[in-house]
Amino acid sequence: MNIENFLQQQAADTIAALYGPADPAAVQIQKTRKEFEGDYTLVVFPLLKLSRKKPEETATEIGEALVKNVPEIKGYNVIKGFLNLSLSNAFWGERLAEVVADADFGKGAPTGKTVMVEYSSPNTNKPLHLGHIRNNLLGYSVAQILSEAGNKVIKANLVNDRGIHICKSMLAWQLFGNGETPASSGMKGDHLVGKYYVAFDKAYKQQIKELTAKGISEDDAKKEAPVMQQAQEMLRKWEAKDPEVYKLWETMNGWVYEGFDKTYEAMGVDFDKVYYESQTYLLGKSLVEEGLAKGVFFRKEDNSVWIDLAEDGLDQKLLLRGDGTSVYMTQDLGTAFTRFKEERLDAMIYVVGNEQNYHFQVLKLILGKLGYPWADQITHLSYGMVELPEGKMKSREGTVVDADDLIGEMVSTAREMSQELGKLDGLSEREISDICHMVGLGALKYFILKVDPRKTMLFDPRESIDFNGNTGPFIQYTHARIKSVLRKAAAQGIAPAGQVDGSLLVPEEVALIGMLTDYPATVTTAADNFAPSIIANYAFELAKSYNSYYHDFPVIRESDPAKQALRLTLAATVARTLSASMRLLGIGVPERM
Repeated sequence: MNIENFLQQQAADTIAALYGPADPAAVQIQKTRKEFEGDYTLVVFPLLKLSRKKPEETATEIGEALVKNVPEIKGYNVIKGFLNLSLSNAFWGERLAEVVADADFGKGAPTGKTVMVEYSSPNTNKPLHLGHIRNNLLGYSVAQILSEAGNKVIKANLVNDRGIHICKSMLAWQLFGNGETPASSGMKGDHLVGKYYVAFDKAYKQQIKELTAKGISEDDAKKEAPVMQQAQEMLRKWEAKDPEVYKLWETMNGWVYEGFDKTYEAMGVDFDKVYYESQTYLLGKSLVEEGLAKGVFFRKEDNSVWIDLAEDGLDQKLLLRGDGTSVYMTQDLGTAFTRFKEERLDAMIYVVGNEQNYHFQVLKLILGKLGYPWADQITHLSYGMVELPEGKMKSREGTVVDADDLIGEMVSTAREMSQELGKLDGLSEREISDICHMVGLGALKYFILKVDPRKTMLFDPRESIDFNGNTGPFIQYTHARIKSVLRKAAAQGIAPAGQVDGSLLVPEEVALIGMLTDYPATVTTAADNFAPSIIANYAFELAKSYNSYYHDFPVIRESDPAKQALRLTLAATVARTLSASMRLLGIGVPERM
């Protein structure tokens, strides 16, 4: 049952009987604020034109009529223009029974919509880093939430496998690599290729320094540096399908993909479809030609192709370089066209950092000007950067926080802190290993996902693994604690309640049941806002409330069998809901700790 809809209907019927039919928009039901007594609140102010009475008098009349005629409402109180309603224990008992009986509780009805969520989108010239971690975790969680809300979801990855940045790594490997391979060096392939991206930048800066020492301006030195000119020549050869360059490109990208796959597996994310820019940029070029023919784009004297967005409050945007090579926008046009044509999408969500806000604004504008109505179905889920206590990261300078290193560090820290707290006592090495991986990754994921995506965030690894406070391990430990109680109860022959007796409920239990019934609406709100932070906050509040309740109302030590069975039912339902919530964040919950 949707409680707010039920109360809205009861209130509407009561108002109609007292004063005549009300505009449905004027019958506003919301959760009662924590500082006031009651479960749900009717806002009376919009009804005063109808009642022609003061707020308190109107609220009192409606409250009395509801208590008299609706058995589910046991009482009311009036605070100015707000009517706070208290629901009966029998009503809450029925709601708990509904949740227990529904194995898919929280899962939305099919919407009939197909949504693609693109995340990760790595370059094949370097390994994944902390910024990629936020991207992957956010994209994967949004996809999980949208799926839970009833959508058909396609998780997509667009690999930036071509372009000048890829040629930089390839050229540096040719110049300085001496035939080094992942097998000969023992390095993961993505790390090896990233090493040569840094080597290119080092050589490039040295050449700029040498040229400026000869009196050449810095801008000219950046263009004339031999390694940059060689990289640009390599890109032209790649686009011309030069056999030697193409073979090197395939080999080095192959090394990178093997490395990425290991990182994705460790991170616990996956994809339904992988697109490669090398396969979509030519289509993008054809769309640019189409735009030229339509007069949407124009060509400059150097043969480059542009669009003028001055009428939209923006500037001119490059779509093809003078030498015919493409830019990011070119391939994004081709990729978007491919996806909407092949998958018949209702929505396309790009999970990309906020430094690309302008890019996606322009992408939508261009697609709209080319006459594609689905341009309006594109959403850029823009997120803030992740920083560390030490400051920002720079790929070219090799000062990034590597994703593999961070994942390894999180697992090690989880083991260290769990051992300090004695949470691993009596477990086998295999169990310890599995739990530490689950807790380490859970800490990382939760710490990142609990923050509003749009905000820049500071990541502190040790703070994230605290077993107290708003952390993943706190919620995981609450789940494991409940599972321990359920195992002990089963060993003693204590079974959950076959039927829920609402008359036994205490206010703390009613509050927990109220939180459980909020879960479906929480999923819907998180899906509507592409906000895993809403799910994270819900899971934390539920875990915190259950811990507080369990402290005062233990299960095993309860002497009344009926109360004991009811508490066991409530505990099992909280554990199931915590597990479901954390799954939407891509986080596993252990059975024991």
